[in-house]
Amino acid sequence: MKKSILGLCILFISAQLSFAQQPPSESIKTSTNNTPEQQEVINLSKKKWDWMANKNVDSLKVLFDDKAMFIHMGGSWGKTQELATIKSGGIWYKHAEVYAVIVNIIGNTAILLNDIDLVAEVGGREVTNPFMVTEVYVKENGQWKMGSLTFSHLLRPVKMKSDQ
Repeated sequence: MKKSILGLCILFISAQLSFAQQPPSESIKTSTNNTPEQQEVINLSKKKWDWMANKNVDSLKVLFDDKAMFIHMGGSWGKTQELATIKSGGIWYKHAEVYAVIVNIIGNTAILLNDIDLVAEVGGREVTNPFMVTEVYVKENGQWKMGSLTFSHLLRPVKMKSDQ
């Protein structure tokens, strides 16, 4: 009896360790039935990627709330530093290839997820990384303002072909 319980415990622990070493690989799927408000946030996010690629800090300055936070692989900072980083080319967001996007609206807050491959120039070196990007927007006085932008590196390989 003791040997069979011990065997089951070892089997259970082995299964748990095996699962822990293999994180889920599921991603998001783009919703096809967005509300007009959800679509408005999705369109704003698309514009934001274009503004970032074009280093359009004037438009981004309006979009980013003064209290916004930006979380990157190398650190986190506020609006002033993010705009300075974009303007100087410290991080040049050259191209975001968006594979899926979803947005959930809770009250006056929109939480948008983008599954992307990001081509960026960081410190003069071009890199491409797969990210799940979380964008948080708050609607104030009828306008969406970005409150947070977080880049979470994905374990999946880059999907983008190198000639894009």
